[in-house]
Amino acid sequence: MKQEDTSPQNEINFTAYYSKDYGNVYLGNTLELIKFIPDDSVNLILTSPPFALTRKKEYGNESAEKYIEWFLPFAREFKRVLAPDGSFVLDLGGAYLPGFPVRSIYQYELLVTLCKEVGFYLAQEFYHYNPSRLPTPAEWVTVRRIRVKDSVNVVWWLSKTPHPKANNRKVLKPYSKSMKQLLKRGYKAKLRPSGHDISNKFQKDNQGAIPPNLLELANTESNSAYLRRCKQEGVKPHPARFPSAFAEFFIKFVTDEGDVVLDPFSGSNTTGFVAENLKRRWTSFEINEDYILGSRYRFEDIKSE
Repeated sequence: MKQEDTSPQNEINFTAYYSKDYGNVYLGNTLELIKFIPDDSVNLILTSPPFALTRKKEYGNESAEKYIEWFLPFAREFKRVLAPDGSFVLDLGGAYLPGFPVRSIYQYELLVTLCKEVGFYLAQEFYHYNPSRLPTPAEWVTVRRIRVKDSVNVVWWLSKTPHPKANNRKVLKPYSKSMKQLLKRGYKAKLRPSGHDISNKFQKDNQGAIPPNLLELANTESNSAYLRRCKQEGVKPHPARFPSAFAEFFIKFVTDEGDVVLDPFSGSNTTGFVAENLKRRWTSFEINEDYILGSRYRFEDIKSE
């Protein structure tokens, strides 16, 4: 059931589809909804829009040929609402050219356009590796056996200025076994064969290792509260969900508690769910009402996610 948005932290002055303690979901076209968001007011835009795939999907993807033209109006609005030290994180899957075993370069063309035409900076590129992804496209991978399976999405971390807010201390990884042993037994400072001078600072325990820009995150939530409840209620779940750990990494990395997070193509609202748990104010837009109906179930049993 729809309800009136009365939360003081959200400045959008129209009706939310549903609300939680820290954020709200809105049903409609992002290009219309985003006009209600003030300039320079969002700390993180984190989203995975419909990819430019060869075959049309139910969530409404554009072709590679039309993708940049389709995406540019959104990009200009994203730049307007993003805070000067804010981040825009864009997760994009790849595609093959129709009928040929060669890849589209639409992701890279889009990146160049976002930087050269819209005025974003590329803070850093990331790669989202999903080891559990199925071997597709079948024609080239499992039938003719002339390609290997595609298991990586590119992730563009963009910003309005060269210095977006970020702190990698918030996303440290556990030390490897060998690093733990090194910290325990000590290390003799010396010059490596590569020319790197490893000083005594290398022995300092920083409570974890700095993560790489390769995010290995399997997407296998086969028994999550979201999927169980969708099945119980006869609601079709969103077919292309990124894992909660993906949203958690970037929300922790580039925002603080109380900051504002926007997902303009929210789907099953993974971003809003994680932002709620991390006490970030959040706003999610979604044009498909069925996906919004299902997304409510994410919030019913936090522990099972």
